[in-house]
Amino acid sequence: MPRPLRDPQPMLERAIADWGGHEDLWLFGYGSLIWRPDFHFTERRPAWVHGWHRALKMWSRVNRGSVQVPGLVFGLLSGGSVRGMVFRVPKADGLETLRRLWLREMPTGVYDPKWLRCGTAEGPVNALAFTLSRRSPNFTGELSDERYRHIFANAVGRYGSSLDYAQQTLAELQRHAIHDAALARLVALAAVQQPPAADCDVSQAPVYVPGSANNSTQPSGPSKENK
Repeated sequence: MPRPLRDPQPMLERAIADWGGHEDLWLFGYGSLIWRPDFHFTERRPAWVHGWHRALKMWSRVNRGSVQVPGLVFGLLSGGSVRGMVFRVPKADGLETLRRLWLREMPTGVYDPKWLRCGTAEGPVNALAFTLSRRSPNFTGELSDERYRHIFANAVGRYGSSLDYAQQTLAELQRHAIHDAALARLVALAAVQQPPAADCDVSQAPVYVPGSANNSTQPSGPSKENK
């Protein structure tokens, strides 16, 4: 496991204190929480959040990649809007659910947990979401299509490949009639075959080589995991 950038325990304690334990707990899922929540819930609703968007721009060296070939997982970045799902957890299960969720999402303290106002057809709810700062060492910055293709073709971690992760998320979003054109475009890149060079002396477009000092979007610090 990569060395934590921050101690996740104080952030867990703050989340517990903010929740208070007097009402049911709401959680917002925008990536794999939608199709693999791993906790008991009594209600699930489609939801939307303004001011944040889902982005496949977080390095993963354990769950969906390795130190040698970092993979990608989703982060919730500021700006725009996002559609996902909110889950209602009974207050009796809330404390244990948060502790288990922290083991899955926050072992290295990469996310900034925030309570976001989520719109639903039944009315707004305040739900806990795992957001990502652009100042985080695990924020990838902008990646080229070639870089995404390389990662999709090579990055595999303990939970499977980055491509499987992206495909499963897209399929589940579509099942709930949630349209994410940006994610659909990225997944489609994996099926695009690059034509071979006509001449072996023609220089090839650069591809990502983990550890290259010349790559401006190479992560600069210890890895942090998502889901």
